[in-house]
Amino acid sequence: MPDPLPLPLEWSRPIDRFITHLAAGGAPDTTLSARRQALQHLARRAPSGPWSLTLDELEDYIAAQSWSRETLRGRRTAFTLFWRWAVARDMTAANPAEHLPRVRALPTRPNPIPVQVYDTAMGRADERTRLILRMAREAGLRRGEIAVSHSRDMMPDLDGWSLVAHGKGGKTRVVPLTRRLAFELRALGDGFFFPGDIDGHLSPRRVGELATEVLPEPWTLHKLRARFATDTLRTSGGNFGLVQDLLGHASPATTKIYAEQDPASARNAVEAASGSLVGGARLALVG
Repeated sequence: MPDPLPLPLEWSRPIDRFITHLAAGGAPDTTLSARRQALQHLARRAPSGPWSLTLDELEDYIAAQSWSRETLRGRRTAFTLFWRWAVARDMTAANPAEHLPRVRALPTRPNPIPVQVYDTAMGRADERTRLILRMAREAGLRRGEIAVSHSRDMMPDLDGWSLVAHGKGGKTRVVPLTRRLAFELRALGDGFFFPGDIDGHLSPRRVGELATEVLPEPWTLHKLRARFATDTLRTSGGNFGLVQDLLGHASPATTKIYAEQDPASARNAVEAASGSLVGGARLALVG
């Protein structure tokens, strides 16, 4: 949904130049879009221009927002990089974002969407939104990856079809698709699967909003990615490396946030280990 507030001219040119700077460094489209959105949102609500904005004014703006911790971390990064770039270009002498308080990531436990919640949402969704939900649930795709998915990303393999997912940091990975999902995506024809006004496709934000419209609070599209991770971990026999690759994570620590271990599997492993210890103790006594 477009922001109703106008973008001040004194912000417009610097933001455009900063985004061009990031693009020249090879930043992916998803990063460029996120940085632009963060700066334009600030620009439309800031009490002054970019070179006169103070730390206090910046903190007042941030404190007035109802952002999640992860969004807050991303916005802080965008602001810091913007003013750091401006200082290096001698556009200003100060970086008000440099002294913003650090936002630490909270340790989290996996919280996959319950199957019944997903089923209810699918019943409420229209055809387009159902496909968005399924791409997160059945392929583990992020909203940004769903938004830019294109017919040219489809590729046949030995057992069916896979999709080249365009992930964070310009990284790509190949994700196998279920037969039904592959059939429905191929039936959409050539072009972006979800056409829109952002370079021809829906924005990641809009993809998330469509999912939120049919999912009850506090569930989001991202929690369907956790559902995918959890179910894949179980059906693969606990193959954590496979789940990490399918999600496109560089670190297994990140995957642990998404994939919930099967309590029954953990209990069986403990019981088996306990049995082997008891058996070993018996053998020692007999010997």
